[in-house]
Amino acid sequence: MSDHVRLTTARGVPVHSDLAALLDSPSAPVKTGCGFHDVREILRAAGLRPTRQRLMLGWLLFSKGHRHVTAELLYTEATRAKAAVSLATVYNTLHQFTEAGLLRQLAVDGTKSYFDTNVAVHHHFFVEDDQVLIDIPNGMLPAGSLPAAPAELPAGMELVGVELIVRVRRKGRRAMARQSGEA
Repeated sequence: MSDHVRLTTARGVPVHSDLAALLDSPSAPVKTGCGFHDVREILRAAGLRPTRQRLMLGWLLFSKGHRHVTAELLYTEATRAKAAVSLATVYNTLHQFTEAGLLRQLAVDGTKSYFDTNVAVHHHFFVEDDQVLIDIPNGMLPAGSLPAAPAELPAGMELVGVELIVRVRRKGRRAMARQSGEA
């Protein structure tokens, strides 16, 4: 086992003290092949009680690799999986997972938030036509330094990161919309 992953126990179940290593390391001992067991350990490591709803939604989120979902998409997937959850429960769970560091919330526009299972710092393309986020591969954008915090920020504030979303759409879409009177 690597030095950066230390196991402790909670109720006799191994719990990782390094959540990032738990989620990203292919050699982490939690990868048992049993999705619910793995999600239960991820939730416990994040300090969340593994309720039936959290287990089901966590399994839907994390069993498919890194992905971007909206609350509505996850609710649809949960409904298809015959999970008894409301849309409000999905929203609450997504926000709890985000606060626990299991997800990143991305506000693409003022009306819709996406939740990313890849919590590492990275950037995105947003395909406006399809309302889809795609990860920008590392190294594709030049790495730069952050600007100094402006003097207008309240005392004690600091810059913590930059998240870039590059919007793309099919060529000619705006011209076609104007011709049909939609613009």
